[in-house]
Order: sequence, then C-alpha cells, then structure tokens
Amino acid sequence: MSYQPYDPLAEARRLVEEVDCQVAFDRQAQGARLIDVREAHEFAVAAPSGAQSAPRSALELGLGEYAWSPDEELLLICGSGRRSLLAGLALQRLGYSRVRSVAGGFDAWKAAGLPIEQRDLDPDWLQRYARHINLDEIGLSGQQTLQASRILVIGAGGLGCPALQYLAAAGVGHIRIADDDKVERSNLQRQVLHAEARIGMNKAESARLSLQALNPRVKVEVLTQRIDDANVDQHVAACDLVVDGSDNLPTRYRVSDACVRQGKPMVFAAVHRFQGQVAVFNAGVRRGHSPCYRCLFPAPPPAELAPNCSEVGVLGVTPGIFGLLQANEAIKLLLGIGDSLDGRLLSLDLLSLQMRLTRIPPDPDCPACGRAGTSDLQPVAEWCANSPPQG
Repeated sequence: MSYQPYDPLAEARRLVEEVDCQVAFDRQAQGARLIDVREAHEFAVAAPSGAQSAPRSALELGLGEYAWSPDEELLLICGSGRRSLLAGLALQRLGYSRVRSVAGGFDAWKAAGLPIEQRDLDPDWLQRYARHINLDEIGLSGQQTLQASRILVIGAGGLGCPALQYLAAAGVGHIRIADDDKVERSNLQRQVLHAEARIGMNKAESARLSLQALNPRVKVEVLTQRIDDANVDQHVAACDLVVDGSDNLPTRYRVSDACVRQGKPMVFAAVHRFQGQVAVFNAGVRRGHSPCYRCLFPAPPPAELAPNCSEVGVLGVTPGIFGLLQANEAIKLLLGIGDSLDGRLLSLDLLSLQMRLTRIPPDPDCPACGRAGTSDLQPVAEWCANSPPQG
C-alpha cells in the first residue's frame, strides 16, 4: 500500500459544508453568526457588514473570548474560501456542530454586491504592522496610538541605537534624537545604527539615516546639541515620554528632573561591562506614588566609581539587550499594556544570567519629586561637580 500524505484541506472539503455567499447573507439576516477568519489587518481594511473578526491563526486559543454556543450556526468567511474550511474543521473537532464555510470567501461576497464595511486605511501601513495588529493587546487602535506618539531619545549610542531601531520599526510616529557626539570606529562594536562610512558624522544624523531606511513612515527629528539646563524642559515637554540612553550623570539628572516638572515618564538604563539595569521613573505622572531618578540615586557617585565604557569596556550585546528592554518599556507605557518597570529596577548579569528585581519606593523628601518640589534645585552640572563622595 502506497503512503498517502494527510491533506487537511481535502478532509475539510469532505466534512465542512460550504454555502453560497448569498445563502450566507440570508442566514446571517436570520440570526446566524458571520465570522471573518482572515487576519486582523485584512479585516481592518474591509469586511462583510456585521461580521465578527476571529483570525484563524488564533481561533482555537481565543474561543473562550468569543463564547459561542456549540449548537449556534457559525458561518465562516475568509479571503477565497480555503482558510474558512480549515477553521471549520478545527471548530468541528472542538464540538461545534453547525459550522459552514462561505464558498469563494470575501472575494465572492464583494463580487455578488453584498454589503461590506470599507475603512479608509492604507493597505501598506496595515501590511507593515500586521503582526502588531493581530495582537489583541495592540490591535488597530494601539497601532494608531503608536503612530500618534512622540518620543525623545537621549543619545544615539549603545543604548539609544537598539532602542531607536525597534521604536522606529514598531511605528512610533515621531522620534526626536538628541546627541551632539560624532561616530567613532570604537562605537561600531555596539552602536548598531552606525557604519564604517559614517565615521565622523554626527550620531543623531547617522541614526536618522538608518531609521528612515528601515521605516520611512516615521518622522525622525535630529538635535545635534547637548541637552543642558537651558533647553531640557522644552525638549521634554514636546514628547510623550523620554528614553534615556545618556552616558553621563549630569544629563541623566537634568532629564529626570525635567520629566518630573513636565509630567513625563522616563525609561532609564545603564550598563557596565557585562551587567546592566533598566527601570521606569514616573514621578512626573504619578507623583508621590512613583519614584524619580533622584529617589534611587540621591547624589552622584565619585568619578572613580562611575567609569565610562571607554575606560572599563563593555560587551557589545550588553547595551543592545538593555536598549531593547527600554524600547519594550516605552511601547508598554504608550499603549498602557502589561506591567511596566515603574518603580522597579531590573538588574541582569549577562555572564551568569542572574536577574534581580528591586522595588524603588518614592522618597517623600526627594528634592525633585518630594514634598519640597523642584524650585530650589541647584543647576545639575554644578551640583554633580560639587557633590561629595558617598560613603
């Protein structure tokens, strides 16, 4: 006996009843449930009027959400009639006895002149973000939220490059990059948006070129000036949140202080050799309930305890991992999904893969976000220079 490979579509054609689109329309009018099993980004462009979206790719996992009755009449429709047959077969195996597939799918439905709901959406945009739109936690509205968002990224270095790359790929609509440094050959081991040919170019401009090549739909604004006490508030005020990829303490403190004053979240990360930390400081939004950077580090350490990467080295993937975690936290904050690292510090050692999560309580006496407010803060550069070592 020769081996006959299993053909699920042939089995579906044998077991699942097909109905003409006009018959399906009439049964829908009589109370049958019309279910569109195409992917969410396809459904978002146009769909049969009154159809419910339930992508075949997530159908079995999402049955609890739909809560259909096992004996309810379900009319499944896809693009051309193939996916609906396979979805019908899966539903039959789960005990749904009155499942039918619409022959010819949505193509036949449109050709018959049956009513559809057409949405004015760019199909190229939907295709680019299809994997986001298919996620219930994001969907069409979440992707539109990302498109309308504005993020300020401080630094286009080891942390900023991976964060920028994934924020742009995710479709954050407006990204402002602040960096006054230039690309050096020693950067290329970890700063993945830059290239050999761009050595000597401003880092923010180099990053912009890479991001626009990746996603021309994203607006990228370049600030080739250093963030200082004079301009930090205007830049922070113009964004929805700040991703801090800076490599110096004065910038980190002044950005955190400005986020408190302007009511913006700050996504922080820092790396050292094979280790890193990431946290969200949200005192600007949740004052009294969330900490700011000064709540964790009330004063800067002495210079000998805070060497930079050029002095002690850093494994190239270390800032890559923590920059990606920053992008992840930023996207969660923009969409309001998941549990953010608001008030928590995640520490990871990449040599041992030991991870620690530390709670950071807000300091009621913090000079930036505590009861005293921010009116009497010393200028950051002067304060960092004069701050005594911490024992």
